[in-house]
Amino acid sequence: MPKGGKKGGHKGRMRTYTSPDEIDAQMKAEKERKKREEEEGASNDNLAEEKLQGSGSEESDDEGSQKRKGVEGLIEIQNPNRAAQKTKKVADIELEGPPQLSRREREEIEKQQAKERYMKMHLAGKTDQAKADLARLAIIRKQREEAARKKEEEKKAKEAVAGAGRGLNSLSLK
Repeated sequence: MPKGGKKGGHKGRMRTYTSPDEIDAQMKAEKERKKREEEEGASNDNLAEEKLQGSGSEESDDEGSQKRKGVEGLIEIQNPNRAAQKTKKVADIELEGPPQLSRREREEIEKQQAKERYMKMHLAGKTDQAKADLARLAIIRKQREEAARKKEEEKKAKEAVAGAGRGLNSLSLK
């Protein structure tokens, strides 16, 4: 393949071509490099497996046994903010402590508890609103009792007038 791009390079320079010998040498070097990487990767995997079997614990370095993508295998990253992804087993999860609630959940629970406390005090008649309601109800009861008493008196007065009128009618007939 000619070096220098599609249009032949910069300001009239001649195109240079790679010889077939150079291409073969580059291909061989690339194959050897890949073989060495595979051998090193296999030996690293074997060492990691031996460490896992020898220690008997499953909490060894997970990053070493995972296959790394891109440049991660070549560069060691020391990022304190990066959270290591560890899989948790169901048996390892702690159920002893209370679950951590978010701020919104905690505020919602506090709001419900405050509402329940207020309703209990309201039913007991200890809140200002309950006292005002009870006073209003007492006034309404008195008004209704007075209205019922007046109605009863008017009824008796009408019966008395009607009874007196009947008495006169009966006297006049006799």
